[in-house]
Amino acid sequence: MTISYSRCALGLSLLCGAVLLPAAAAQAPADPAVAHQAAAKTSISQNSDALTFANYLEVSVTHIALDLALDFAHQQIAGDAILSLDWHKPGHTLVLDSRGLNVSQISALDGDGHWSKASYHMGPNHPVMGEPLIIDFAATDVSRVKITYQASSTASGLQWLTPAQTQGKQAPFMFSQNQAIHARSWIPLQDTPAVRSTYEAKISAPEGINVVMSADRRKLSSTQTQFSMPQAIPAYLIAIAAGHLQFKAFDATSGVWAEPEILAQAHEEFEDTPAMIKVAAKRYGDYRWGRYDLLILPPSFPFGGMENPRLSFITPTVIAGDKSLVSLIAHELAHSWSGNLVTNASWRDLWLNEGFTTYVENRIMEDLYGRKRALMEQAIGYGELLAELPQLDDGDSVLHLDIGRRDPDDAFSSVPYVKGQLFLLFLEHKFGRERFDAFVKGYFNHFAFQSIDTASFRAYLKTHLLEAYPGIVGDAQVDDWIEGQGLPAFMTPPHSEAFTSVDEQRRAWLDGKLDAGQLQTRDWVVHQWLRFINEMPRLDLSHDKLAELDKAFDFSHTGNKEIAFSWYSLALDNQYYEVLPPLDAYLTQIGRRRLVVPLYQSLAESKQRAWAKAVYLKARAGYHPLTQSGLDRLFDIR
Repeated sequence: MTISYSRCALGLSLLCGAVLLPAAAAQAPADPAVAHQAAAKTSISQNSDALTFANYLEVSVTHIALDLALDFAHQQIAGDAILSLDWHKPGHTLVLDSRGLNVSQISALDGDGHWSKASYHMGPNHPVMGEPLIIDFAATDVSRVKITYQASSTASGLQWLTPAQTQGKQAPFMFSQNQAIHARSWIPLQDTPAVRSTYEAKISAPEGINVVMSADRRKLSSTQTQFSMPQAIPAYLIAIAAGHLQFKAFDATSGVWAEPEILAQAHEEFEDTPAMIKVAAKRYGDYRWGRYDLLILPPSFPFGGMENPRLSFITPTVIAGDKSLVSLIAHELAHSWSGNLVTNASWRDLWLNEGFTTYVENRIMEDLYGRKRALMEQAIGYGELLAELPQLDDGDSVLHLDIGRRDPDDAFSSVPYVKGQLFLLFLEHKFGRERFDAFVKGYFNHFAFQSIDTASFRAYLKTHLLEAYPGIVGDAQVDDWIEGQGLPAFMTPPHSEAFTSVDEQRRAWLDGKLDAGQLQTRDWVVHQWLRFINEMPRLDLSHDKLAELDKAFDFSHTGNKEIAFSWYSLALDNQYYEVLPPLDAYLTQIGRRRLVVPLYQSLAESKQRAWAKAVYLKARAGYHPLTQSGLDRLFDIR
């Protein structure tokens, strides 16, 4: 998932015609259920996830079969979920995660093949985790459980949009966002990354609505679609979307889904996707998921992207018209190895997903677009991290984050992304690229289709790098990176020569030696513009100076959402409220949390709080529930 700038905007967060592996060549395990059980047992011996009610140490779900109907009129999803169970010890009780689910019936299948009703009840509500669904069986050999239920119209993992809130204004739209612990709001399951399951689904939707999921897709009729995911994945990677969607292929095994109004634009912007797959597979091993498609979501999508296997969800805010933000695609694709293939076993191990992904993303960008661009993106990510670290509690600057039972959506920061990437860049520099590339590729192969914790990574690192090439990096340095606060004193910051002239011109303009119109910006790329804006003085830049910049470069009306965000942030920090009219339009057109929440926070702490609240109330219906929850608290809306 991409949240912070370094992850999504430039792929970091800036983030042809290659021939891909045919679907039949995908390296799926021969028996996904067996592969899942092996992976589950590996994680079970190592992890205890504090953010799940599930008793997965005793019994784990190996397969999920869904039969669901989408009700756009009432904004609800309802039907049956059949869970296949693998008992690790004899037992009579299954505990699942749920949040706001209305369960009407539960049946159990015993060893003799007989279905019978099972008793169940909901445990007390936890403000972060929801409610445990506790199911009691008469027998100890239950192999499947069938749950008939209805999700709430306010399910935290789903957003329902009216036609007016979509690109085309023709049909309603619905999409899920399960990470980190929102799958439980629309499916009763074991909502922990420690447990991996295969899944299948039959989804019913109204005429004219196309349904897509993170799985193989087969249209059964004009109102029913069937899906199958043969590889075992954690619950947060189950994904669904439905709306007036059309598809356009990049090649035989990749393409893009979008509303027809932006399909051609998205296809052109992201046409390098097959080339990205090709270079990533060459460096890190075969792409093992069959297809790789993109889904362009409505502007309300709260994140830059979400790495759902076979179908990455993508924000439209990275369609810039010049491919300047396509590192987001590289980031979500990189998750096909780091995150989806090798998964963090609990959310305190998030850096294993996102640190590796940010590193791999940057290597993909270097292979396709050159070392200069990759170094700029590294430097921008590092600068963003430095700006964020002083705002964090000391404990939250640790890679191996002690999240406890806090809401992950509030606890996550750029630390697991950028600090994780910097740790891997440190290892790459120390051991050399040839050795480190072999290490990373071997790591992905060794732990493929498993959920692992930080201790497992450290053991693998010790065997395959530290002890294989002794005297280069010691355990104490690894401790400093993984368990230490902030950044190690011995690290070497990323540096980009492409920013040297940018910094020189900014200083010359600030000192009055150059007018804005005299700045040599003709060949600047988006990364250089962001550097130019982000390093400007806060609090004491004169309004005349800001007006001069806006007149010369029209930042207030740029179509690049990342540049606009940096410009509005600079203006608000310096109380330059002449930007409020275009800022109103910006805040009501997009709902990506990273691009709107900081601006609202800045406004709420200023004399423009009332203005900001009025804009939010106008825009609120078009924001995702995750965005709404934080901003409701900010503006005391109940």
